[in-house]
Amino acid sequence: MYRFLFNHFLKRLDPEFAHHLGAWTLKVMFALRLIRPSSGQEVVVAGISFPNRIGMAAGFDKDAKLVRQLHALGFGHVEIGTVTAQAQPGNTRPRLFRIPEQRALINRMGFNNEGADAVAARLAALRASGAKLPVIGVNIGKTKVVELKDAAGDYRYSAEKLAPYADYLAVNVSSPNTPGLRELQQIASLRPILEAVVEKSGGKPVFVKIAPDVTNEEAIEIAQLSEELGLAGIIATNTTISRDGIDSEIAKESGGLSGPVLAERSKELLMMLRGKLPKEMAIISVGGIETAAHVNERLELGADLVQGYTGFVYFGPFWARSLTRA
Repeated sequence: MYRFLFNHFLKRLDPEFAHHLGAWTLKVMFALRLIRPSSGQEVVVAGISFPNRIGMAAGFDKDAKLVRQLHALGFGHVEIGTVTAQAQPGNTRPRLFRIPEQRALINRMGFNNEGADAVAARLAALRASGAKLPVIGVNIGKTKVVELKDAAGDYRYSAEKLAPYADYLAVNVSSPNTPGLRELQQIASLRPILEAVVEKSGGKPVFVKIAPDVTNEEAIEIAQLSEELGLAGIIATNTTISRDGIDSEIAKESGGLSGPVLAERSKELLMMLRGKLPKEMAIISVGGIETAAHVNERLELGADLVQGYTGFVYFGPFWARSLTRA
C-alpha cells in the first residue's frame, strides 16, 4: 500500500512538504492509538538499554516533536537534531530532493532547528510526562553564524543545555551543509570540541559522527582521539558529497547524498573502525540500510546499532518494525 501511495502520490509532492505531511499523519495515527510501541530484543550498548538495535538517524525529527510517534513505529532509539546553540532557519528552499530510481535523497537543509534552549524545554517536558520513551540521542552541531574558531564554545553551550535530557549526545562535525563544518573533523579542531562536549555531558555517553568522505587515515585518527577522550563510540556515516554511481540530473544539486549508494563506503569504515577500536567502544552504522539482511550484515561486521532515514522514506512507516521482526 505504501509503495503504491509513494509512486502515485507522494513522490509528486515537494519532498519537504511531503515530510511535513507525513509528520502530521504520524501524529494523527498516534493520537488515535493506531500505532503503539512494541517490545523487541533488548541490547545494552554504551551502558544504555536499547529496546532494539534499530534507530532513526538524526535529521528526521530535528526539534524532538516526534519522539513518541517514531518509537511507536518500532524505532528503539531516536536521534533528534541536528540541534544548534542558536535557533536558525536553515538554507533556502528547495533544499531536499529525491532520486527515486536510486532510492536516494539529497539534502542541504542547513541545520534548520529551534535552538538548544527550545529543544531542551521540549525534552524536559517529555521526560516529565512519564510517557514510555525510546532511547533519545541528541545530535548537536555548530550554529552557522559562529566562526569556526569559536566552535568549541558553541558545542559546549548545546551540550550543557541538552545533556540533562539526553540518553546520549552525538557530535556532528560531518554535515556538508554548513560552510566549513567538515573542517572540524581535523584533529586539531576536533579535540577542543569533543573535550568541551565531554566536559558538559554530565557523564552521558558521547559519540562523534563522521563523514563517508574522510580518508581511512583521517578516520583512524578520529578513532584514536575518541578512545583517548573516553567517548562512547562513533557513528559512521553521515551523507556524502560524492555523486559516484548516481546518474541523474538531480545529482547536480548540492548537498549531502544518502541511500544505497552509501552502503559500501559505510561498510568499509565500519570494518576498519571495528578493527581499531576496543570492544567496549560502540559503533552505530548508518548509510544504505534497507533490509533485515542489511542490518544483520552490519551487526556481523561489528556494528552495535544501526540507524536509517532514507530507507524509512522509501519503504514507509512500518519499515523499522519489519526490520526488528525479521
